[in-house]
Amino acid sequence: MKVQVVDYTSADAGQRFVASLKETGFGVLKNHPIQQELVESIYHDWYQFFCQGDKNNFAFDPEKQDGYFASEISETAKGHKHKDIKEYYHVYPWGRIPQSLEANILSYYQQASNLAAELLDWVEKYSPPDVAKGYSESLSNMIKDTPNTLLRVLHYPPLTGDEEVGAIRAAAHEDINLLTILPAANEPGLQVQDKCGEWLDIPADFGNLIINIGDMLQEASSGYFPSTSHRVVNPTGENAKKSRISLPLFLHPRDEVVLSERHTQASYLLERLKELGVK
Repeated sequence: MKVQVVDYTSADAGQRFVASLKETGFGVLKNHPIQQELVESIYHDWYQFFCQGDKNNFAFDPEKQDGYFASEISETAKGHKHKDIKEYYHVYPWGRIPQSLEANILSYYQQASNLAAELLDWVEKYSPPDVAKGYSESLSNMIKDTPNTLLRVLHYPPLTGDEEVGAIRAAAHEDINLLTILPAANEPGLQVQDKCGEWLDIPADFGNLIINIGDMLQEASSGYFPSTSHRVVNPTGENAKKSRISLPLFLHPRDEVVLSERHTQASYLLERLKELGVK
């Protein structure tokens, strides 16, 4: 199993990208249209916010799920006992955002959402006919005008040595949504589990864009596209003293979108949030 690094500008980009998704649950794009300077600026500015900003004034809303999630209340991955070693901020265009950070983060949200719609079109185009006919509507239309797509700004703080035994930055998990769009983080650590159970490093050169399948696409495709386990492992040596910033965009359909005979987006999301203990 090998996660493909695909040149977004190549003629066969869509086909190769979807083939990698099908085989590994992940695909990596280079030469994509997301502005790297914007990503670097966001990493820098939000690092300052987590370290020195007024983050506790934006404590998360349990109903709306926007705002700042401190490490004490962050997620415990499904099937795990220990909380992840991280803090994060949930960004929605309709939600609360620190004013000094708003312009850049919303610009990124829009750029990444536009690219995401194209990637969903690729997925649908290269789905087998019997799989594609099961989609209740076109995949890109599922996220049109959705208020639910979530941009999470993640901060994995430096390790102190006092962490709970067995806790890591992000325990093995699958994402809930259709696709996740992720610029390569400022530090390595992301791994995917292959079909033999081995953990492999994701190609994460700074400037790459990493995309993975979530549970909702697996549900909508009747299992054809696999939602693959991944994790962020703890660094060692000098790297343990460094923060890691990550910027995943989780593509969520509108509430009423039908994923399968069992679930709409809303029913599926509620089920998973309860499992994670954040709702």
